[in-house]
Amino acid sequence: MNVLKGQDILALGFMTFALFVGAGNIIFPPIVGLHAGPWVWAAAAGFLITAVGLPVITVIALAKVGGAMDALSSPIGRTAGTLLAVVCYLSVGPLFATPRTATVSFEVGVAPLTGDGPLPLFLYSLGYFLLVLWVSLYPGRLLDTVGRFLAPLKIAALAVLGGAAFMLPAGPVGEATEAYAASPFSQGFVNGYLTMDTLGALVFGIVIVNAIRSRGVQAPHLITRYAIIAGLIAGLGLVLVYVSLFRLGAGSHAIAAGASNGAQVLHAYVQATFGTLGSGFLAVLIALACLLTAVGLTCACAEYFGGLLGVSYKALVVLLAGFSLLVSNLGLTQLIHFSVPVLTAIYPPCIVLVALSFCHRLWRSPQVVVGPVMLVSLAFGMVDALKVARLDAWLPQAAEHLPLSEQGLAWLVPVVVSLAVAALCDRLIGAQALRKA
Repeated sequence: MNVLKGQDILALGFMTFALFVGAGNIIFPPIVGLHAGPWVWAAAAGFLITAVGLPVITVIALAKVGGAMDALSSPIGRTAGTLLAVVCYLSVGPLFATPRTATVSFEVGVAPLTGDGPLPLFLYSLGYFLLVLWVSLYPGRLLDTVGRFLAPLKIAALAVLGGAAFMLPAGPVGEATEAYAASPFSQGFVNGYLTMDTLGALVFGIVIVNAIRSRGVQAPHLITRYAIIAGLIAGLGLVLVYVSLFRLGAGSHAIAAGASNGAQVLHAYVQATFGTLGSGFLAVLIALACLLTAVGLTCACAEYFGGLLGVSYKALVVLLAGFSLLVSNLGLTQLIHFSVPVLTAIYPPCIVLVALSFCHRLWRSPQVVVGPVMLVSLAFGMVDALKVARLDAWLPQAAEHLPLSEQGLAWLVPVVVSLAVAALCDRLIGAQALRKA
């Protein structure tokens, strides 16, 4: 029976961490820190739940069922499970997350030198996705390419930036914006959606499992154990990265008060602290972080759609890289504008699916509980999504008075209520079945 050596387990953990840490993980914490001001650690607590806790729990949930998302979604039926998987894969793949990796790395590292024009973006994204294509064509080498070489470089660069955030603060903590002063925890919780890490974990599960199997490990209990360890290593790394970036943002009020996104905060901090050399360092860091995530997403999407559509893996890699190239040329602002409402709508049912996957033994029929609760979470998640998209005029007046609606968590109370009702129905159905027997 093949087992992983200690260095292989560590490389697997580094690979998992590297797959998670992409564009959103680096640009969103600094802007949250800047806007939260003295409430930064309350906002950080909410952010860490959705950006670290949920992804790690998702990796564990997937490891228990062999890494495949369709096994995790089996209680809601094959059709609904496939639809959910397609939406998740497209969201964290060619529609939003993968193109965003190119646009973020361009705007942070290249645009200051070439200008923010369509031609430089196209030339950069063309070279970027050619490199993504080349690495993604050989998924069996992913553990060696990412886990042993690129991931340690990425971790070292993040360690330098994180250490600087604490040892070389740019200035005192500034004032909080109105939204963060009113509800810092919930603002951080909702902003954690934007990293897409829970959706990413649903996608990366099969990549992690396949990386383990590529080392000859076939025993299900060992695959589960190694995947859980990898998820915990990645989670610890994410916490360290986020804490340092929150600190960086909170102390950057004097140099980045008017910043509209985290990329601007990072650029202002590095320029002020390290000068031109620091800007080059930041450009390499962002490009490396984004590239590794793009490779992981492309591999995962090609694996999934290959199995679903019966198309060859390599053909799908070419198609996905080409489509991501086209979408990336819309620009970062447009990508974020389109993605936020979609993420706000689909995150609640994904959270419910993962959370309830650990409770199947509590119910006689998981289908009776999981499906209805997920439908409720989706319905109320769409309420939050319409508000984010500023289309709340379409909503009934009663939607304005939903509990936690102002915090972007209108789905939470209805989900808890529907879970209680569904669990009660499951018990009643089970009791009736026993009486008939």
